[in-house]
Amino acid sequence: MDSDGAKRRWRLALGRYAENRLGGCSGRDGRMDRALDYLYGREYQRRGLHSPGDGKDRRGGLDATRMEALTWLGEARKLFSEPVFEVMQTHALDRYNITELLNDPKTLDELEPNPELLKTLLTFHGRADPKVRDKLRQIADEVIRDIMRRLKSEVLRAFSGRKNPFKRSPLHSAANFDWRQTLRRNLKNYDRDRRRIIADDLRFVAREKRRLPWKIILCMDQSGSMSDSLIHSAVMAAILTGLPGIKVAIVLFDTSIVDVTDKLADPLDTLLSVTLGGGTDIGRAVEYCERYVDNPNRTVFILLTDFEEGAGPRRLYQAVARMAAARVRLLGLTALDDSGMAYHETTISPRLAQMGMQIAAMTPDKLAQWLAGVMR
Repeated sequence: MDSDGAKRRWRLALGRYAENRLGGCSGRDGRMDRALDYLYGREYQRRGLHSPGDGKDRRGGLDATRMEALTWLGEARKLFSEPVFEVMQTHALDRYNITELLNDPKTLDELEPNPELLKTLLTFHGRADPKVRDKLRQIADEVIRDIMRRLKSEVLRAFSGRKNPFKRSPLHSAANFDWRQTLRRNLKNYDRDRRRIIADDLRFVAREKRRLPWKIILCMDQSGSMSDSLIHSAVMAAILTGLPGIKVAIVLFDTSIVDVTDKLADPLDTLLSVTLGGGTDIGRAVEYCERYVDNPNRTVFILLTDFEEGAGPRRLYQAVARMAAARVRLLGLTALDDSGMAYHETTISPRLAQMGMQIAAMTPDKLAQWLAGVMR
């Protein structure tokens, strides 16, 4: 490591008390320094140490701003790698007792429901005081309903049926608008002076309703890095379950397996079964999911994971090879969220791609379109 890199690491490790000797931090390092100081500054405070030159601790403990802990959680999750964040989160819970924030009804009343808060609640729900669990569930349910409202129309549109260009529709909707036929039918109305076509005959195509005797198997990694994807997957599963002719199964995994197929109607029940963190045994989970494959030609298997296998990959390769040979449609998702940002694991995922699994990162609406295309 070069001297600048070593100096940077020591500055972040020692915190603000090394500022006079090692200098300050700016940009991303400044954000990391503040996040580390927010948590570990409590250790200095316990020992009676204060900020240089001001005679008092700049942080002021939790009482200074009770809402700041929730902001810190979201910031730390973005700034640090998953292993580092999990260590910090454990220290926050066990050493500094930050969970007391979620046991205060007044604090909960002030929270603004949003997806970042939902991830925090999923992390802490098992440690919450029983007196406030109903309030936590109410907040989480509000966030999920909002996500479902946004996704449902996209999913229904994707599965609304194939366009039939030879059949006209009396239903005039933007989704059914046929611009090619509209252009052809109205060429005779071209206005040379205004240099535009006056369209008085709008054309719309019909959609053919289709039978969808399909099964979708969602195999979902519970590791902390997948929290965004877990939320959207649970909502997607609930929406897909409501479509005619589609059966959905959901299996959660780390080193253990939790089958939540019986909780599909309520995505919050699915999410409350999640235990974020822990090791990863992908092969064992995929092998378990094979029991749901009864008609391979009408089955879509979706593996949602970062592909960081904690066990040896042989079991995973064998299970995927069996499903590929049976002609199950295979999709591996490294992310399913609003950003659709891909995580590139370089060993296991390329091997699975060679075996016939499509590897991608998607937004939920893109997944709906892909599924609809596969099932035609």
